Amino acid sequence: MAGEQRRHKQKKDGQLVIRINSKERDDFIDLCEQLDSSAAREIRRFIREFIAQQAPPGPTD
Repeated sequence: MAGEQRRHKQKKDGQLVIRINSKERDDFIDLCEQLDSSAAREIRRFIREFIAQQAPPGPTD
């Protein structure tokens, strides 16, 4: 069955609540829609990239 063959993605079980200016929020939502994306997807992408950039460099051999 197709449902059984799907790979399970990591469960999204956390929330981050932020307060931002309403106009900035609306502009961000509109831009995400124009790019055929969602605000949540773009924020998750930003967080993953930020973590990767800030991670300490691995050991060099």
